[in-house]
Amino acid sequence: MFNLEPILSGAKIKGVTAFCVNSNPRSSNPFSLEIAVTTRRRQVQVYNVTEDKVVLIKEINISDIPVNLSSDGYCICIAMTNQYMMANYNTGEMTDLFPYDADTTSPVIKRVGKEEFLLAGPSALGMFVTSAGISQRPPLKWSENIHGVSYLFPYVVAMDEEFLTVHSVLDQQQKQTIPFQSGKILGDFEGRILVASRKEVYALVPLPVEKQIQALLSDQRVEEALTLARNAKKLGLAKEKFHKLYQRIQQQAGFIELSQFHYEEAAQLFKDGLLDVRELISIFPNHLPSTSNFNRSSPLLHQFADISSVVRGSKERLCECKTFLAGYLDSIRGGELSIGYREEVDTALLKLYAETDPEKLIGLVSSENTCSLKDAPEVLQRFSRHHALGLLYRYHLDNEKALHTWARLCDGELKDDSFPGLEFVVDFLSRLSDHELVWRYVDWALQKDPNLGVKIFTDRSESEALTERMRPDTVIDYLHAYPMAVMRYLEHLVFTKKLEKEKYHTHLAVLYLDSVLKKDAGTPKTEMDLARSKLRHMLEESSLYRVQLILGKVRETEMFAETAILYGKLEEHDKALRILVYRLRDYGAAERYCRINSKGRDRAYRRRLFQILLGVYLDPLEGKKDSLIAPAIALLNSEDADFDASRVLQLIPENWSTALLSQFLTNTVRQSLHTARITKLQRMLARTENLNLKSAQIAQQRDPIYVGEERSCQVCNRPFLEPSFVRYPNGVVVHTQCAWNKAVCPVTGRLFSTRVGATKR
Repeated sequence: MFNLEPILSGAKIKGVTAFCVNSNPRSSNPFSLEIAVTTRRRQVQVYNVTEDKVVLIKEINISDIPVNLSSDGYCICIAMTNQYMMANYNTGEMTDLFPYDADTTSPVIKRVGKEEFLLAGPSALGMFVTSAGISQRPPLKWSENIHGVSYLFPYVVAMDEEFLTVHSVLDQQQKQTIPFQSGKILGDFEGRILVASRKEVYALVPLPVEKQIQALLSDQRVEEALTLARNAKKLGLAKEKFHKLYQRIQQQAGFIELSQFHYEEAAQLFKDGLLDVRELISIFPNHLPSTSNFNRSSPLLHQFADISSVVRGSKERLCECKTFLAGYLDSIRGGELSIGYREEVDTALLKLYAETDPEKLIGLVSSENTCSLKDAPEVLQRFSRHHALGLLYRYHLDNEKALHTWARLCDGELKDDSFPGLEFVVDFLSRLSDHELVWRYVDWALQKDPNLGVKIFTDRSESEALTERMRPDTVIDYLHAYPMAVMRYLEHLVFTKKLEKEKYHTHLAVLYLDSVLKKDAGTPKTEMDLARSKLRHMLEESSLYRVQLILGKVRETEMFAETAILYGKLEEHDKALRILVYRLRDYGAAERYCRINSKGRDRAYRRRLFQILLGVYLDPLEGKKDSLIAPAIALLNSEDADFDASRVLQLIPENWSTALLSQFLTNTVRQSLHTARITKLQRMLARTENLNLKSAQIAQQRDPIYVGEERSCQVCNRPFLEPSFVRYPNGVVVHTQCAWNKAVCPVTGRLFSTRVGATKR
């Protein structure tokens, strides 16, 4: 067993035509071999061979003379004179595979895996066959007259009269051709392939798998290199070494795909290979932060100095590559591949977006980022992205530089189409908590646009702590130079914040009035109407301004509606209504005046206002009595008006016909009857409730209650020393001071009706 001397003690096997060793025997004895032999007697025999004996295990009879065979486990693949077959010596099952032409094809059989064999088939094809008689791989295409095959994963070496050809089982492609004439024997032995001619024996030594893969990558055969790398683990590489090798190959393949402008494939390979993102950024000049000291890996992952050697002067390709880099960096940003390199990723994105995509640039610098403040200003200024620079300063809490940049944009010193304008700066100032910095830009913003600038104060958060510099009085004093701004600020205090301070309300009313008085005859009617409507709204809704002060100014003008409102605030309703009726002839406004001023008051006050208005209608000045009959009748018939009918009848002229007053009289009688009936019903209900209470009290007092010296309070257990006590409906008797709640029994906790309660005697 350990030299070339024959074993004389073993049995002799006669008539052998071929034999093979089972590389995957089912025997559990490690010191034995399992062989299969074919004989001229049309038999296949399986033997177990040890150092001192040969034992027949199984014998299979077949229909033809076997000429070659190979075995694995219980399976034996047999070549007969013109047919291949598969036999299972454990079950005895026999399966015909396919025929072959013995004149043109040598019957070659080679085990290539567990229960899988490679057979020389027709048309110069190498057929893969499993123990089940099926093929799970595409066939190999090799030369004619193959008479020897050897296998060393992942390669099959085939031998003919002139050449050795090397094929891969991974993609079924021929990889190499080696001239070798007069070859006689080809075999693989313990991981080595030996080939013999008539006089010499040679060993085929494969290159290390790393060199094979690198050679494929050098030829830019990416798919073949990756396929070989994926199967490198089967070649015996350690798990850690395999993963390291495979990741590096993926990275190299990614750069090859990038050089061929296959962007999706490159991105996926970079991600799968866990590429250090700085390797990719570094091929784009000046895109790494200036503070980075990154050096490319050794050995290099690619052979080009930078992206210019890839695009070869094509501006279109360069733009595509930059778009690819931006997309790739954005896809890994915030993920595992950017951990430790976030400054490099964000800075590279900033430089790319500044050149090609200002919209995404705004999003980048407005949100969480780690862009290098050393590189960003120069880049953003070079591409006129000044607004983005301001946003970057703001994110890094350098608000002074941000405001300085935005102010220059508003002043026209800088240009940037993406800048929103003054409104954006005002909004930022309204949310800025550094009040000292805010005040430095208040005057600048007010000079630009008073209506917009005042929002620095009106749009501030309610939750912001109030400081001395932001007190309303301080702000109002400062805004005096800007009338429209101070008006907007007072509106904010009065109508939005609803501050109830007389000086704010009076100040706003005076400003409204001055705004109206300053307008001349040439002022557009719509502008005048708007100004007066604001004044009237203020005068009607507020009750905190100094009425006499405003009235003194209004009375000298022809602002009759405003004068009427002010008289109403002074409770001089007769004067107010006479102005509305006689001066303005606005009868609807007169009724509205009564409704507004009686809101929240009792019915008597409401009736008095409508009575005054009716009196104004029926007692007009300058002899215009008959001209106001129609509005008087309309007032009497109004659903909103409320009158004391007896007083109305005293005011109505004697010459008015009943038909003229029919609707009013009908409504009055109906209302009077309804009120009388409701009153009677309420009185009867109250009487019924009173009788029920009296009945309940009589029922409780019907039975006597005996309280003697021997009876004590059920709460404090002390005797009754005074004649007064409290008895609950459930019979519990206690001192008056012990009855803490007459609706709840102090002993049992029972709740009684609050209408009857306890009885005190």
